[in-house]
Amino acid sequence: MVNDNKITNKSKNRPFRDVLQARISRRNLLASSMMLTAAGFVTAVAGNQVQQAVAGTGHRRKFGSHKRKYWWRRRDLLGFEPVKVADGNGPVPVISSDYEYQVLIPWGTPIQPGGPEYDGDPHTRPTADEQAEQVGIGHDGMHFFPIRRQSDHGMLAINHEFGRNSHVLGKDAPESLEDVRLSQHAHGVSVVEIKRRFNGRWRVIQSNKARRIHVNTPVTFSGPVADHPLLQTSAGNAPRGTVNNCANGYTPWGTYLTCEENFNGYFGATGDWTATEAQERYGFSESGFGYGWENFDPRFDLSKAEYQNEENRFGWIVEIDPMDGSQTPVKRSALGRFKHEGVAVTVGHGGRVVCYMGDDQRFDYIYKFVSAGNWRRMRFFGKSPLDEGKLYVAKFNDDGTGEWLELTIDNPLLRDKFKDQSEVLTYARLAADELGATPMDRPEWTTVAPGEYVYCSLTNNSRRTEADGANPLAPNPDGHIIRWRDTKHHVGTDFTWDIFVIAEDTHGTEQSFSDPDGIWADHDGRLFIQTDGTQKDSLNNQMLVADTKTGEIRRLFTGVTDDEITGITVTPDLRTIFINSQHPGNGDPTVTNFPAEQGTGKIPRDCTFAIVRKNGGIVGS
Repeated sequence: MVNDNKITNKSKNRPFRDVLQARISRRNLLASSMMLTAAGFVTAVAGNQVQQAVAGTGHRRKFGSHKRKYWWRRRDLLGFEPVKVADGNGPVPVISSDYEYQVLIPWGTPIQPGGPEYDGDPHTRPTADEQAEQVGIGHDGMHFFPIRRQSDHGMLAINHEFGRNSHVLGKDAPESLEDVRLSQHAHGVSVVEIKRRFNGRWRVIQSNKARRIHVNTPVTFSGPVADHPLLQTSAGNAPRGTVNNCANGYTPWGTYLTCEENFNGYFGATGDWTATEAQERYGFSESGFGYGWENFDPRFDLSKAEYQNEENRFGWIVEIDPMDGSQTPVKRSALGRFKHEGVAVTVGHGGRVVCYMGDDQRFDYIYKFVSAGNWRRMRFFGKSPLDEGKLYVAKFNDDGTGEWLELTIDNPLLRDKFKDQSEVLTYARLAADELGATPMDRPEWTTVAPGEYVYCSLTNNSRRTEADGANPLAPNPDGHIIRWRDTKHHVGTDFTWDIFVIAEDTHGTEQSFSDPDGIWADHDGRLFIQTDGTQKDSLNNQMLVADTKTGEIRRLFTGVTDDEITGITVTPDLRTIFINSQHPGNGDPTVTNFPAEQGTGKIPRDCTFAIVRKNGGIVGS
């Protein structure tokens, strides 16, 4: 996650702080609805209905489940020795003494063994063509797709969120189209085939499925916005590429979903240009994030009239088949256009696919998509479950309930502002503003847990001046995690909510963390929490594991100086978990040379960790 510091939501929608204050005071929240363990971890119960669901439903998800029953009856979910606060900093990672890790696929690793490789030499960089055959930079969300249901052989699809010019190019700005192409080819997605040897070590193997998908890869659109004028340019150029790929999701039918987040930062203007209302709401500016692509690639120049609408081709969720290296990635427009952090997919009532999504910017929203029908039936008749359905945005009420507000042109509030449903989806933020959705503290990852809970990390919001129900601190420099439970097995339009943890309350304890970002819940009731931001108590960014029933929390892993810990995926047997270190040392070899040995002078490179328990147990246990 790269942070866009701007606030683009100028709506007067009731802030979450007002909601929370009306429901319960902060003192009462901590005293009556939160359980503070001796370890200092705070967790909340969401009311009798949700509490009963956790305590005795016996619900077990089939999609993505390893089919463990009765998770609430298990004891000692967290049996590992935690990393102490005093040990969790420095230029190299630290892991629990009960675990071990292997580093794999750092930036520059060949997609196919024997291909061009970059090893972090500070005196050179890959060429653009070489980078198109290598693992990119900015490792983020990912998923492991087993081959023949094996836990030691599969396809690893991994996002590449961003790479600063100084890191990728070795200079502050591109000086040619070749420089721009190198930067563009370092972004996107890598799909590699990996296999575990008999000695337990993973390696990349030759594969006809492996590929790089980057900013210049052909893509196609599907759903309501496909072929709409808002996606057409007068230059007539076909849609290409995906960028700022942050978190991810995966489908019941075995495909990968990659999410385009801060896409606005790659556009700029070399000539006269004035932002439209929609461009302003999505954060476009003359200089973007300083990548300078607009100076050599007219696709990203907002002042080029012939490329008007190119910016509308980004900000979507993209579906990729990891088992077919020739498949054209598809941007699923029914899921809406905003700064997608990630997408948690589950199967709800009637076999309908449900997608929970966060829009990662200060004072933006949480969304949900529900497919029009049973996903198996839709696919049987040749329809994608992600092309037909309803898109909603969340509104949090004072009494701990909430509503999912449908973004539909049939609503008179939207009919007066938008021409058709395609425009509603393309400018989903503006539509959500009109409906009165609740502005949140930077919604990040979402995950679906036992008891039909949905968790969402709200990483922070230093600009908040007044607190509310769902965003209880003002300012909120350390973030929190909220959870809710929908009616009708995920497909209803009502929900109950509560605060699961406030990061501020863990400081000064062995459970200290702030800026929650990546989260994932397993089906035994563990919640894995990853961080991205300045940590309190001198810690590096980290991954912790919480027992969602007891509130216990333990630190499993800390990264290197100035990195982000992100990306979570596991093998089917739950014996290996993969996570990422993004921008270690912020690319500065004087800070760290990881994953190369310290003192080598090598440029630090984003990489993946394969983590296992030394006794071969379930990860997180």
